[in-house]
Amino acid sequence: MKPEKLEINVAMQISKPTHEVFEAIVNPEKMTNYFISESTGMMEEGKNLIWKFPEFDFECPVRVGKIEKDKYISYYWENSGKELFVEMTLSVRDNNFTLVSISEKSMENNEEGLKWLSGNSFGWSNFLACLKAYLEYGINLRKGSFDFMKK
Repeated sequence: MKPEKLEINVAMQISKPTHEVFEAIVNPEKMTNYFISESTGMMEEGKNLIWKFPEFDFECPVRVGKIEKDKYISYYWENSGKELFVEMTLSVRDNNFTLVSISEKSMENNEEGLKWLSGNSFGWSNFLACLKAYLEYGINLRKGSFDFMKK
């Protein structure tokens, strides 16, 4: 029996303390080094933001949900007219490293949902790789990576 709803779950360990990882996610001055090109502000509980991405010509509305400093970030954003819920959990690991776990939910288990599942699973894995490269090595992996997708 196939599930009615589809959900994305990805995780990666980053060799930095949770405070550094948290700041890199909520602070737009840091996020622009690996993920977005612009934000209307910091990710703070209850705030409405607009994100812009370097390779796409659109504005992405973000409604910040719950924030727990150095531990948890949640927000809502749209995909194909549907509001989706994103959760990021930061867990302390050995050597003061951080496990970043991300879930995004949910879409119907149909053709549109499967397309979202495939695209955004890749997207979240890429987000984690870019975050890791930025924090551990000071590299912006995203820069130029998706120029082929520009219209």
